[in-house]
This record gives sequence, C-alpha cells and structure tokens, in this order.
Amino acid sequence: MSKTVLIIGGGVAGLEASGVLSKLGYTITIVEASDRIGGKLNRWANLFPTQRPAEEVLNYLKFQLDPNTSIITNTKIDDISLGKTQVSATLSNGNCIQADAVLVSTGFEFFDARKKEEYGYKIYENVITSVDLEQIFKDGKELKTSQGKTPKRIGIIHCVGSRDEKVGNTYCSKVCCVTGVKQAIEIKERIPSCEVFNFYMDLRMFDRHFEDIYKKAQVEHHVQFIRGRLSEAFENPDGSVMIKVEDTLLGKPMKMNLDLVVLMVGFVPSSSSVFLKKGLQLETGNDGFFTPADEHYKTVCSNQKGVFFAGACTGPKTIENTITEARAAALEIATYLNQN
Repeated sequence: MSKTVLIIGGGVAGLEASGVLSKLGYTITIVEASDRIGGKLNRWANLFPTQRPAEEVLNYLKFQLDPNTSIITNTKIDDISLGKTQVSATLSNGNCIQADAVLVSTGFEFFDARKKEEYGYKIYENVITSVDLEQIFKDGKELKTSQGKTPKRIGIIHCVGSRDEKVGNTYCSKVCCVTGVKQAIEIKERIPSCEVFNFYMDLRMFDRHFEDIYKKAQVEHHVQFIRGRLSEAFENPDGSVMIKVEDTLLGKPMKMNLDLVVLMVGFVPSSSSVFLKKGLQLETGNDGFFTPADEHYKTVCSNQKGVFFAGACTGPKTIENTITEARAAALEIATYLNQN
C-alpha cells in the first residue's frame, strides 16, 4: 500500500504539493475549511506584476491534481495528534484520518481593518480595503462611491496592519506595496481621469519587474506617491472622506479630501495556527507564523518528525515563492517517507 499524506489547507501551496506528491505515488487527502479549493486565488482578479488573470494559475493548480486525490471541503480538523509513526486527525464531519506525514499549508488571513478605527473601515461607506477593491475588479463591476458616483480622487493607504506596533504586527507583509501599485494602475485604466494617490511608509519593490510597474504607474498613468502615514480619517457631509497625513519627506502635516479610500491590508497568521500549534506541538515566532526547523536549509521542515510546512503559514510570500516552496516540501516529504 502507498503511504499517505494529509494536507491541511487547499490553497496554492496545498494544491501544488498535492500534485507533486501524487505523481510520486503517494495517497493524498486535502482538508480545506472553506467551501472550495484555491485559497485566496478565488478572490483575486489579476496578479502582479504582469496582470495575469488569477484564474489561469488556479486552473493550472487544479489540472495538476490527481483524480484519486481525496478533497474534503467545508471541513475543519477538530483534533489532531502525533504518534510514533503516524498523525491522527478527527474531522468536523466525524471522520478520522491516519497519515504517514502531514503538510501544514494553512496560508494566511487578511488583517481586519476594523481594528484601525481611526481609518474608518465599516464606519464610513467610502472606506474599503484592497480585498474589497479586488472583488469589484473580479466581479467586473464599475468602481463607484457609495453615492453611485464615479470617484474623481482615490487614496490608497499602505501598511494597514503591517509594521504597526499598535496592533502588534511589526513585520512587513511583503506584497502590499506592489499590490497597491497594481491596483492603482487598474483604477487608472478604468477611470483615466481619476487622481490616484499612494500613501506609503517606504516602497519595497523587491522582486523582478516590481520596479518596472512602479515606474509605469508614475510615468504612464500619473499615479502620485506620497511618503506619509495616515493618522486619521473623517467623513464629510457629502460622503467623501477627509484624511490627515504627515508628509514625512517634507516634514509637514497635510489634509486631503478623497472620494474613496482603499486600505492595503496586510497578512496575519491563519486562525487555525493556534490549534495546530498545540495539537502538533509546533513552534511559532513572535509574529504568530510557524517557525521552520532552520530558516536557511530546512525552511519546509517543522520541529516535529513527519510534519512539514509550505506557503504563507510560515510568513508572507508571493504566489511564485509559495509554489516553489510547495514543490520543495513535497520532495522533503517523499524523502522522509522513503526513509521511514
């Protein structure tokens, strides 16, 4: 009988690892808490830096799946424990699973912008998040204010829930900067006459082509970038939003009226992290993300024998980094199973 692998999380990492492990001859069970596989790709329209449709990547991941892979959606793990040679898991549907190895690929969740009350999310109608904006793009809807008007001036606020000691998240979420640039370009493509402002702490265009789209936003689309952090927002009688920002380059406070405010929300650990940490006796860092056995050469291995990591469960990552890590995790799992 082939050895079995339990994959917790059916997002990008879980699907890619499953495809590789199936080709190597292992029996795979994917347990996904939501109603469908694909993770955050289901909520995204286009991907940076090339504006590639997210659906293309999602279709690739689904195509890699073996028809015999067991995919269990709308299901959580109620109990999980480590034995000498196997992992035992009890599912919320009452079923039990025994596996020879487990891959934790629970991904991340978006920061709840309501925790930054001074920004007005869910208080002022014309304050939305980057996730809300992406859903508008994905649904093919026109971008309008809550009053049904085409916005003439939009402000994109970076680092909401990231690099913020007040909410306990001092880390960088890595992809927010480039997402803000991507979405600014998409707004200008839909509404060329709209003024778009990106308010940032500092722009971290770290990967290939990121700097290119940043320049494209400035030169071709005239997106304006202001180095400064939002202190608070107020709703005007007409529904527009006045923001107070300190321009940290000029060292001066400034006010601006905007028709729409977009909050670039960062990554936070999945809500299942605490449960899995306890059940599998895993280690996490001060940021709440899982800590690999070694940050350089065992990045997909945990501190427990037979338990592996892939994707954003160990920290913010791009999709391409996640896919690469999932492949590495699959090979580590195969090596482990062949030796045990």
